[in-house]
Order: sequence, then C-alpha cells, then structure tokens
Amino acid sequence: MKNFEFANPVKIIFGKGSIKKIADEISAGSKVLMTYGGGSIKRNGVYDQTVEVLKGFEFYEFGGIEPNPHYETCMKAVKLIKEKGIDFVLAVGGGSVIDATKFIVAAACYGDGDPWEILSEEAAVKKALPFGSILTISATGSEMNAGAVITRAETKDKLAFGSPFTYPKFSVLDPTVTYSLPPKQIGNGVVDAFVHVIEQYLTYSEEDTLMQDFFSESILKVLVLEGPKALEKPTDYDIRANLMWASTWALNGWIACGAAEDWATHMIGHEITAFYGLDHAQTLAIVLPGVMTVLKEQKSKKIARLGKEVFGIEGLHAVERTIQAVEDFFEKMGVKTHLSGYGLGAEVADKVSNRLKERGWILGECNNITPEIVKEILLLRV
Repeated sequence: MKNFEFANPVKIIFGKGSIKKIADEISAGSKVLMTYGGGSIKRNGVYDQTVEVLKGFEFYEFGGIEPNPHYETCMKAVKLIKEKGIDFVLAVGGGSVIDATKFIVAAACYGDGDPWEILSEEAAVKKALPFGSILTISATGSEMNAGAVITRAETKDKLAFGSPFTYPKFSVLDPTVTYSLPPKQIGNGVVDAFVHVIEQYLTYSEEDTLMQDFFSESILKVLVLEGPKALEKPTDYDIRANLMWASTWALNGWIACGAAEDWATHMIGHEITAFYGLDHAQTLAIVLPGVMTVLKEQKSKKIARLGKEVFGIEGLHAVERTIQAVEDFFEKMGVKTHLSGYGLGAEVADKVSNRLKERGWILGECNNITPEIVKEILLLRV
C-alpha cells in the first residue's frame, strides 16, 4: 500500500425528512444563495422544503445550472454573490449543481485574476465561500468530495479541479427526494457511481490494498444488485437509500487511499461530452468496455477478480466474460454502450485523440494510454 494522508470533513445528514435540519448548520445572520438546476426541485417539493427552512435567513436564488455546468453560467452566479454580499451558498441538486457551486465559491474569492485559471492552469484555490448541499440525484459523489468538473461552452473545454477549500460543510441525503427521477437519470446515476469505483479499483498495481479492494467490491455489489431494482421499484426507500449511500462512498476518497488510480475512462468521456453533448454517464458506458478490452492484459488480474467477486464469473475466458458482463449491466440500466447508439461514429475517435494530442496528455495508471491508444479504444466502441 502506498503512503497516504486522508481527511474528509463533510458532515453527512442522512435520511427521510433531513432537509429541515440545515437551519442548524448555517450560521445565524448569513446571507445565503441557493443554487439549483432546471427546476425539477420545484416539481418534487424539494424547493418548497428548502425555502421554508431558509425563511430565517436573507436568501437569494440562482437557477438554470446546466448538466455539465458551464463556466459562463457559474460566472453569472459569482457576479450575484458579489453584488449581494453573499457569505454562504446552498447547492440544491445533483452532481452538476454541486460541481458548479464548488467552482462558484472558489471563483468568488479568486481575486483579480481570471477564475478560469483554476481549471486551465491548475491555479491554487486559496480561499472559498462556505457551502452546503442538498443532494437530489445519486450519482457523482460530489456531495462528499472536493472535486468538480466544469465546461467552457465557448471553447468546448471540460476540465476538472479540486481543493481542500471546496469540500461541502454538510450534505443532506434524503433518499425520498430521488423517487421522482426518470429512469434515464436512475440509470445514469448507477453507471456513474459504478465507473467511479472502477477507476480506483480496476488498475495494475503491485500494491496490496486488500481493505480498499473489499470495500470497492461491496459498493459495486450494491450497485449491481440495487440498480435494476430501482428501475422496477423507484419509490422503495431501502433500495434508494442503499444506492444513495453507495454512490456517495464511490467517490469520497476512501477507496483511493494507498491505491493506484486510472481515470482514463473519465478523461476520454469528458472530451466526448465537450464535443457532442452526451450525458457524462453515457460516455462512461461507451468508453469503459473499450479501456478494459485494450488494456486487458495490463488489468487482467483485477478484471478476473471483478468477475469473480461481483458477477460470479470464473473459469475459461473469465476476463472477456467479465468485460461483457459490465457492458450488459450498463445496457440493463438503460444506458447504451456504443457510439452508434447516439448517432455517432468513427469521427469521434479522431476528434478526441487529436484533442488529447494537442494537450500532450497521456492517460492511465501506468501513464501509457497515448492519444493513439485512445483512438483504438474509441474505434472499438463504434
């Protein structure tokens, strides 16, 4: 196991009816900005619950945050924060709203420079406004980590950042607010969480991380068992609670401790989203089976273990059967696994590999996934 340091300061408030508890988590007299997305929180009752709790505060609203949140939209929120003297932000939504809010609270304190530098130049975040979140979609794990991914629509760049200053102070996880999600978002959320675990688990490494491996497999088992059930019984509390908690643990930092990490699937997927607008989880479902296939020799030990421990696959051709099992699971969740399923073809391979070549990026836990290999991966997924 590699040396590591681990600290996660996020307070989790979990369970039915937990939204009302946020009043105790925000300092009295705070000026609060509530950030949210396209308005689904106004249809499912979360907005009304939140407004009721915020009645004791001076608060403002900023809606319209997109899936794959845009830098341009975030900067409008930063302007509002400065105009109103906001000192606490409350993100109400899924991973996109929480990611956007992380950037907003950092950009609001960035000083005289261009906040895009946080993403494009990895400029240090030295300060950020405090914020909390009310989670409405089980998927990204953004509610319990410090990372975020932001898209600049003007240039079609989708880049990530993270800072110790951008952990939420608290996150409310009420499984009942996910009951009204459409099947597409349920499927996307499960795929997203699944691939988060895989990026930290399915690697080549001589490090012995037995505890993290067992925990990773537990999360994956929950997703594989409960994901299809959620499509059949969307208002079953226990199913939604298990998925919500598994998604949070998929990316709160714990299973990465002392372990090698890959993230090639995500980096390739980000470019597909930036260029073509596919949902994040859709890109992951396309790319991961290709990464597993092209890198199967390097990752064979872990692929075989994944097959045995999560899918019950052993024996002849276990590696290939496990790759197929992953693809079949994504399809079972209603998420297509080939570019052609979204009307795309071989042109994607050229465009994405050329973008990575321009940036000089080489991906993977062994730093061996070149733009040429990325092209090979994507051509397999047409």
